[in-house]
Amino acid sequence: MDRPVEPGHFSACEARLDKHIAGRCSVDFPVAVVLPAGGSGERTGLLTPKQFCTFLNRPLISYTIQTFERVPWIQSIVVVVAKESLDLMMDIIHRFHHRNVLVVHGGSTRHRSIFNGVRALSEGEGGTDRVKPKVVIIHDAVRPFVEEDFLLKITMAAKEQGAAGAIRPLVSTVIATTLEGYLDHSLERAMYRASEMPQGFIYDVIYQAYQRCSESDFEFGTECLHLALQYCGTNAKLIEGPPTLWKVTYKRDLAAAESVVKETLSQSACVVTGGSAQATELANALQRSMSALDMEVDVISDLMGDDAKSLSKEWNFIRVSVNSSCFSEVGKMLSALEEADRALLHPVVIIWVYLNVSEDGLSASEPMGGEPAAMMELATGAKLGNILVYGIQLHHSKEATLWGRSVEKVAQMSCALIRDRSPALTGQLLQA
Repeated sequence: MDRPVEPGHFSACEARLDKHIAGRCSVDFPVAVVLPAGGSGERTGLLTPKQFCTFLNRPLISYTIQTFERVPWIQSIVVVVAKESLDLMMDIIHRFHHRNVLVVHGGSTRHRSIFNGVRALSEGEGGTDRVKPKVVIIHDAVRPFVEEDFLLKITMAAKEQGAAGAIRPLVSTVIATTLEGYLDHSLERAMYRASEMPQGFIYDVIYQAYQRCSESDFEFGTECLHLALQYCGTNAKLIEGPPTLWKVTYKRDLAAAESVVKETLSQSACVVTGGSAQATELANALQRSMSALDMEVDVISDLMGDDAKSLSKEWNFIRVSVNSSCFSEVGKMLSALEEADRALLHPVVIIWVYLNVSEDGLSASEPMGGEPAAMMELATGAKLGNILVYGIQLHHSKEATLWGRSVEKVAQMSCALIRDRSPALTGQLLQA
């Protein structure tokens, strides 16, 4: 089954690493990316610049870098940061294992920062030359949700036309005011578009545009496409982009970005049975119930052999145990995930479903042994490694209607835990 692998290209459904994209083999020239990330983020109202604000244990800029890292035809990424943020940026690159990323100092304005990034692609330390790319993509560090197919459109248009940029329809009417604060005139909205990112350029076009532009452009300008037109005579091809190109600007946008990531991580789950007949029966019932709740579910016997590939493809696991006095299976799963470094970029969910079946067919009222305390201890340690462990206790019933309702409740609880990813509930043994 095709599964979400690395959330980074976000739409209603995630672009997957193993999904064939026709353009992947069609880019036969070097492409690089410049991410200006030197802003102070004043509009968020937070002390931390928005590109370094964290959600789901990871800074926003890391999500944006990952978006471009996943594109195989992009050779290098330049991140431009304020001097005081250099150490922080280097720590992010190291902690989240980003690759092919060069960090350079920004300037006092947006255009100066972008030019520093563009220049770094061809000028190395000490004035040495680097092999410059054919096309450079300029993108905001706080726009993490751009898809590879749209990057391909921008890249190919830039190569053919010299420059290309994303646009979106205006959502509000633009008006001009008088000095006294009265309406002067309004623009016909249908004739105008909002300039968005990403933008792509033949490297020499944007480099020469910056070399030729004025101090006023550097100080007050914000539009790269305008520089290419004014100073190089290159008229950009404009391409309407998808709604996912939105920019994190305000504090509420960070919550929206977190919601998008959670949704993408929560599209599927893997139920591990351990091979027992009762666990497999419950797993198959959960698969049907969770599918009805719009979540794809695979059922496997263990995480060994051919089924081990689920470790590298899945973000959510449900381990079914039957009358077990311990949950060593959960511990083994946790160790395998930690060894694979699966939770480096995104929180992984493990739900331990404890099926309590008494020998005489009557359900016991309490879980066996000291499970709640051991569960909390295991989950506390796992949370430090970005793995969220939850527990659900289910009592078996021979009465079909009651049993069906119980299974549906476990399915609903599992879907809610996966979608919410709440650290506050880790270690809890919930009752179904």
